[in-house]
Amino acid sequence: MYKQIHIYLKMEEEIPFDEFEKYYKKVIAYFNEKADQFDEETLWKALFISENVMSNAEGRSKEVKGQKAKKYLKMSQRLTLWAQNFAARLGNMGYNEEQMNERFEKMFEDDVMEE
Repeated sequence: MYKQIHIYLKMEEEIPFDEFEKYYKKVIAYFNEKADQFDEETLWKALFISENVMSNAEGRSKEVKGQKAKKYLKMSQRLTLWAQNFAARLGNMGYNEEQMNERFEKMFEDDVMEE
């Protein structure tokens, strides 16, 4: 999923709603099932995924109307809770907000195609 978010972020065009929703559901299902067991590295990746999908969903909710706008907004709200959870857990590990922001920016440059 981490590799996939990088692929999406590098794309020129937006992915269609159906693909976006499918990825979102896969992420949420994984978080629901496994988040309690995430190690530090997985927490970072989960935070990166949740923050990016959340902000993308929020942006899309403002661009479309009707049911899709509501669905995007709901996706954004749910992922906001996950992002807060992961950030709090990293905070409990001793990271401050500045360190989190620095690491987050570096993650955009990760070469995930080799993973």
